[in-house]
Amino acid sequence: MTDNRITIDDIARELGISKTTVSRAISGKGRIGPATREKVLAYIKEHDYRPSPLAKGLAQSKTYNIAWVIPGDSTVTELPFFQKCMIGVSDIATANDHDILLSMVYEDNFVSLERIVKNRKVDGVILARTLYKDPSVEFLIESGIPFVTIGSTPYKNVHQIDNDHIGACKELTEILLLKGMKRLALIGGDENHIVNRSRKAGYLKAFKSLNIEPDDDIIYMNSDTKISTIRNVSDALSNNVDCIICTDDMICVYALDEIRKQGLKVPDDIRVASFYNSPVLESYQPPITSLDYDPKQLGSEACSMLISFMKGEEVPVKKLLHYDVTFKRSTQ
Repeated sequence: MTDNRITIDDIARELGISKTTVSRAISGKGRIGPATREKVLAYIKEHDYRPSPLAKGLAQSKTYNIAWVIPGDSTVTELPFFQKCMIGVSDIATANDHDILLSMVYEDNFVSLERIVKNRKVDGVILARTLYKDPSVEFLIESGIPFVTIGSTPYKNVHQIDNDHIGACKELTEILLLKGMKRLALIGGDENHIVNRSRKAGYLKAFKSLNIEPDDDIIYMNSDTKISTIRNVSDALSNNVDCIICTDDMICVYALDEIRKQGLKVPDDIRVASFYNSPVLESYQPPITSLDYDPKQLGSEACSMLISFMKGEEVPVKKLLHYDVTFKRSTQ
C-alpha cells in the first residue's frame, strides 16, 4: 500500500539525512553523493512519493506561479476580453501545475508587478496589453524573468502572441473599398496602444494595395474619450464619408449613438464597421460588420509559450493568430 502523504521531513527522518539533502536528490541539483542520491530515489519509488507543487518549488527554486498582468485602467467593456484571455491562461497553467497570480498595472505605474517580481513570487509573467512606450516591458526585460506579451511590441526579442490585426484590418478595408466605398473614415483610440497602431496600419495598407490615396482629413486617431469620439464622428459625417470604421467596439458604440442622435440610419444614410467585435455590439440593429478574434485562444497560446520558455525550450519570438471577417447589414 502506497502513502502519498509522506513529506520531505519524513524521508529525511527515515533515512537519517537532512531535508536539504533530500531536496537535492529530488531536484538533481547541488552537491550530493551518488550513493545517497540513489538511496533517496529508491525510498521515493518504494513509497510512491509525489512532491506537492510547493515542495517541488522549494526543491527547484520555483514558485509554480504565473503572473497575469492586466491594465488597471480597463473600461467595463474591455474586461470581458481580459476575462476570456484569463480562462485560456488558467486552462494551460492548471494543466501544468501552475497557479495564477493577478496583478494590475497602469501606463505609468507598475509598482504591483515590480513587487511581485522582485519578491520572487512568480516564475513568469504574461502581460495582457502592450504599449508603444511600455515601462512594464522595459522593467521585465531588465529583470530577466521569462515573460510573454499578449499583443505586439516594438521591443526586440520579446516573446509575443497577437492576432493578425494588420492582415485582418487590411482585408476588411479592402473589401469595403472594392464595394465602392471610397471615403472610409477611421476613428481610432490611443496610439500609444500598439493594437490601435496595428489596426491603423492595416487600414492604410488596404488603400496602398488598391492604389487609392487615403484622405488624412477623415482619419481620426487618439479618440480615447467619449467626447472626443463624438466630436470626430460628427466631423466625419459633415465630411460626407461613405462609411465609418471604428478600431474597437466601444468607439463603435459611441459612433452608433451619435449617428442615431443626428437622425441618421445605418446603413441607409451611413455605413458602419468595427475592427473588433464583442458582445457589446450584439444588441445593435442592424448587425455590425466586424472582425472576430478568439481571446481565449490568445490566453492559451500565451501561457503555452511562457511555460515552454520557462523550461528552456525553443519557442518563436512572435506568433500571430487567425481572425474572421464577418459582413453584416451595417455595410450593405
